[in-house]
Amino acid sequence: MHSSRPPEVTAAVRQGLSIAVATGLYGISFGALGVVAGLSVPQTMALSLLLFSGGSQFALIGVVAAGGTPLAAVATSTLLGVRNMLYGAVVAPLLQVRGWRRLAAAQLTIDESTAVAVGQRDPQAVRAGFWTTGLGVFVLWNLCTLLGALAGDALGDPRAWGLDAAAGAAFLALVWPRLAARQAQAVAALAVAVTLALVPLTPAGIPVLAAAAAAIVVGLVAPPARPGRGEGRAA
Repeated sequence: MHSSRPPEVTAAVRQGLSIAVATGLYGISFGALGVVAGLSVPQTMALSLLLFSGGSQFALIGVVAAGGTPLAAVATSTLLGVRNMLYGAVVAPLLQVRGWRRLAAAQLTIDESTAVAVGQRDPQAVRAGFWTTGLGVFVLWNLCTLLGALAGDALGDPRAWGLDAAAGAAFLALVWPRLAARQAQAVAALAVAVTLALVPLTPAGIPVLAAAAAAIVVGLVAPPARPGRGEGRAA
């Protein structure tokens, strides 16, 4: 018996599931780092359930682990989370959902679900890819966060295991693949310079906010980067 599902939808579902597994497993890292940074297991779980934005979550616990104020941690996390609002403006016309489904779609609008959705041409495949990826990542990310948080809670003092710098390393791993373009590298270099200059002078969290502000200013005033030879597909 042949499936009545169009091949475009099947491909989108498979793509969404593969990305969900790869991304969801990384939640173990966040769970462990959240607890060793000083959060309780329920607090760490609340971040994954309610905030549900990997970059913002890692940024928040990075500031907390460095001794930054709650205001600095929230502000840093919020700056990174603004991108999800822009994603919403892109996927909302594609999904065309209303009521509680619109609220659910808003919670599931992340890097991965947006990328899979906009990569489809068939409207049915767009919706299948978005929901498969979003729901898959949400379920696996939260389950893995719990596993990581329980493991991190059992580790004790993070300095004994060299985990006190792990949050920064994990966040760098998220950012690194996005630095292929020269303009992105220049912005990253500026952000690093601003951060290093302010670290000895300001409380934890402030250098990150200043670096983010500098990157935003560059994005507003610099001309869009043109893809060079061999960069068209990546762009």
